Amino acid sequence: MKKAEYYSGTKILSMRDINGNKPEIYMIVSNRSGGKTTFYGRMLVNRFKKKGEQFVLLYRYKYELDDVKTKFFNDIGKLFFNKDSMTQKTILKDSIIELLLNKKTCGYAVCLNSADAVKKYSHIFSEVTSILFDEFQSETSNYCNNELRKFHSIHTSIARGQGKQSRYVPVYMLSNPVTIINPYYVAFKIHTRIDPKTRYLKGEGFVLERIIIESAKKAQLESSFNRAFGDSEYNRYSTSGEELLDNYSFIVPNINTKTRPSYIATLKYNDNNYSIKEYKNEGIVYVDDNFDESFPRRISVTNSDHEINYIMLRTNDVFISTMRDYYSLGIVRFKNLMCQECFLQLVAIRL
Repeated sequence: MKKAEYYSGTKILSMRDINGNKPEIYMIVSNRSGGKTTFYGRMLVNRFKKKGEQFVLLYRYKYELDDVKTKFFNDIGKLFFNKDSMTQKTILKDSIIELLLNKKTCGYAVCLNSADAVKKYSHIFSEVTSILFDEFQSETSNYCNNELRKFHSIHTSIARGQGKQSRYVPVYMLSNPVTIINPYYVAFKIHTRIDPKTRYLKGEGFVLERIIIESAKKAQLESSFNRAFGDSEYNRYSTSGEELLDNYSFIVPNINTKTRPSYIATLKYNDNNYSIKEYKNEGIVYVDDNFDESFPRRISVTNSDHEINYIMLRTNDVFISTMRDYYSLGIVRFKNLMCQECFLQLVAIRL
């Protein structure tokens, strides 16, 4: 990743997607306290003041809409708009908040769990020209049920109007680097293309930026509180740009061996199939995304994966206990992070 003193979105905002078209999804990922939220918040307010363009602030849960004007405007107001004031008005309780800058409607705040309400009130968003979705990756993997569907629905509802069935309404998605197998990376197939050195990535309709903000890194490293935790995972996450939940220690893209493995089982997880193989001479159990369709032991990792010819296992099943023991002994390797997630879901399954 390129190092930067202060965050600026100038570069990514000028980029085109993989087909040379103007993207409608901009994903920005940086270390904590890097200034990306400030940059895009200021950008949206300036667009309203100069052009009258309204915006939507997208949150995950209803409780996040409480006093949203303060959360959004308090810092940028003091820094850049100290002669302006922001107020809010409830349009629909726990669902839609109207934001007013100097008593004029500048935008709205909605949450993913209110996708149906946004659909019913879609007419009020006809002047909205952009969406800001902060913290699109959850540090605790606490996502909404059917989050991607709700995200898609909300954008479709907002992008109606002005005599068009679908308008160009870009979404600015901000986050710290939590995991490359977050649901948005997986949906856009970013997780199969990214590596620790990736700074910019282009896809169909989206661009991704990953960056380290040096001033924020320095401030975190100099914090006495953070120094007390030493070289903790969270300190590395908040300063270096490493994904918080990802462990590359056991990721081995290719097993270099002349011996043939013993095929143990096929796993189905999130509608994809994976295999568990054992290399006895090397003392390695390998989880791969190449699988044998004819192998009889087929296991559904979750209830939603269950179908004909697959079996569901209980948490105390001998097979699961054996796999858990293998993992504890440190002999399990994974082709990629998706294979790792599948296996960890298997050994931690609760029914």
